[in-house]
Amino acid sequence: MSVQELSSVPLAAPPPTPVRSDVAYPVSPIVAAASQEFTAKSALEQSQSLSRARAFADPLIGTEVLSTGENALAHADAVAAILGHIGGSDAMQAAAYLVYTCDHLNKPGEVIGKAFGQDYAQLALETTKLVQLQKQARQAQSRSQAAGPADASQAEAVRRMLLAFSRDLRVVMLRLASRLQTLRFHAAQKLQPSPAIARESLEVFAPLANRLGIWQIKWEMEDLSFRFLEPETYKAVAKLLDEKRVEREAYIESLRHRVADGLAALGLKAVVHGRPKHIYSIVRKMRGKSLDFDQVLDILALRVVVPEVANCYTALDWVHREFTPLPSEFDDYIARPKVNGYQSLHTVVRDAVGRPVEIQIRTQAMHDHAEHGVAAHWAYKEAGSAGYTGVSADSEYDTKIAILRQLLAWERDLSSARMASLGADGLFDDRIYVFTPDAAIIDLPKGASPVDFAYALHTDLGHRCRGAKVDGTLVTLNTPLQNGQTIEVISTKEGGPSRDWLNPELGFLTSPRAKSKVRAWFNAQVAHENVAKGRDAVERLLQREGKTSTRLEDLAAQLGFKTADSLFEVVGKDEYSLRNIETLLRPQADDAADEVLLRKPKADDQKSGVLVVGMDSLLTQLARCCKPAPPDEIRGFVTRGKGVSIHRGNCPNFRELVSRSPERVIDVQWATGSANLPAFYPVDIAVEAVDRQGLLRDISEVFSKESMNVIGVQTSTVKGIAWMTFTVEVTHSGRLAHVLSVVGRIAGVRHARRQ
Repeated sequence: MSVQELSSVPLAAPPPTPVRSDVAYPVSPIVAAASQEFTAKSALEQSQSLSRARAFADPLIGTEVLSTGENALAHADAVAAILGHIGGSDAMQAAAYLVYTCDHLNKPGEVIGKAFGQDYAQLALETTKLVQLQKQARQAQSRSQAAGPADASQAEAVRRMLLAFSRDLRVVMLRLASRLQTLRFHAAQKLQPSPAIARESLEVFAPLANRLGIWQIKWEMEDLSFRFLEPETYKAVAKLLDEKRVEREAYIESLRHRVADGLAALGLKAVVHGRPKHIYSIVRKMRGKSLDFDQVLDILALRVVVPEVANCYTALDWVHREFTPLPSEFDDYIARPKVNGYQSLHTVVRDAVGRPVEIQIRTQAMHDHAEHGVAAHWAYKEAGSAGYTGVSADSEYDTKIAILRQLLAWERDLSSARMASLGADGLFDDRIYVFTPDAAIIDLPKGASPVDFAYALHTDLGHRCRGAKVDGTLVTLNTPLQNGQTIEVISTKEGGPSRDWLNPELGFLTSPRAKSKVRAWFNAQVAHENVAKGRDAVERLLQREGKTSTRLEDLAAQLGFKTADSLFEVVGKDEYSLRNIETLLRPQADDAADEVLLRKPKADDQKSGVLVVGMDSLLTQLARCCKPAPPDEIRGFVTRGKGVSIHRGNCPNFRELVSRSPERVIDVQWATGSANLPAFYPVDIAVEAVDRQGLLRDISEVFSKESMNVIGVQTSTVKGIAWMTFTVEVTHSGRLAHVLSVVGRIAGVRHARRQ
């Protein structure tokens, strides 16, 4: 059968191939670590917990049928058995029953906690939550589109959920065992599961089992998932394997003895055994390399395990002398390890009759790594004999960190593959993953600092952060973090952030969220100062006017503000004129008090530069509150005794005047012709900046270079923030946009705008 034929085989019902459910799997060290983490109880207590858990679950789920059609208690029995086969403790097996009781209890956390302890209750609740999230994700995907080719977004969603729950490995182990049993049930009952479940098992759960080093679950889950997704292809390859199974197994056994005897004659203590080839891996190789079945060279395969690295090359030399090697099929992963640290010698040779045989040669340490992943030897590779900051290299903490790193690497590998298929950069190239002291995973942008880490945990912790330890060593707060590091924040009981953290050149903050939290804190401090300043100004005004009995909330409401603090804040920021309050307190006051002549006319025929539509020789004055200048949109307001005051169309004071006396609004326009226009118009520019030495000089130089005369400056500084108001003379307000842009680029300037 060719790869083209494999790709074109139509889907059909799965063949009645029996599923082996009595296979005893080798115990993974990762599973053992998860079992040890689950409980510190004695073996007797755990054994009792298992029988008690089943008795507790029996009346609740004994007659329940899961959505797959399987009896819930039978499913829990099978899950517990799978966990037992791979080395799971009795306590973990007990949790397999408790998970399915949660839906039948009003307060499952309390009930299970009282009966078995909070550890069991937390595990049951977390696993149930993950099951529900996965079910919702599958339902949403099914509603959006019919199941078809691999859905990367669905796989990524489930992968992220598993990663989020990986802080408790027991949850992951329970989900793996449960999914394997679901596939076994469908195979035994000759039922077709939903394509979403089969695809999720192949793309998410099997790679996860691979990362955790539980190879037998990986192979069985891959084969079953592939059997459901492409039953005819599965059946065709299985038939090809079965046709010569007896002959192939007999040949492998004889070849194993020949190699073992030959290496023993050299004095090598080698363990030689056959390596089974699974259907899914055969099909994947056929499609990946465009091979026919007869061209797959590792259908026949041996694995040789020797004590030392030097023995690997000695064994390789003997193999190449005894058989005919294929040079194009030789790989030295000892000299050039794979990215994940995998090491081994791979060679393909032909026997006397030309049959290809793949032989892998490795040390016991390399074999342990290949079987159980990087976590199997991460401790001695990174920590050494001294251990991690005083913790022994084989401690539970190091094991958990190693496992979590493996899950993160799995996350990045799959995401990179997805993005590569889309022709884009890796999804996680700009992200790093670090750990809290209790091994919780924190996702941060690349280049993040300990301050970013603190804000990711909690905003208040970020505000109070004063130091940090990275992998047990004190570091500065602007130290860039790296993948896999463990961070501990040192904080004070109270306090706030430093203004330096917002300086991008110092490298304290990278995360947009952390930056926004720091800015919000300082803005809140400035707002508090502005409220206090505005309250003082308003209260002094009320004293001058003899209106101290006026309720401040009522005054703010009459002026259009929701609260008194809102009024005080804009007054404190000089964004609201006290004239508005005076006008409200003295309705008959002269509205022209806020108006000034731009420049005193030298002759009777000189104008202010403004024409009143439909009238001649009417006195006009530019309002001081908004300082209009051509070509601003302007409006006129008739004052009592002092002509027409000219305001910008968006002036808040003008809107206040109009709301009280709309009949006094008059149309005005800028006069045309240079003879009628005054030479200069004053405008106010407000600047907010981080205070520093030379700031006023740098801003003034901009006005000087732009030929703008500064006729007034007001400055104030509140907790490191400078607030400046420059009054400059312009002939045309259109030039302001350019000037404001230049000022905004000055170091430290946060905002520059026209008032």
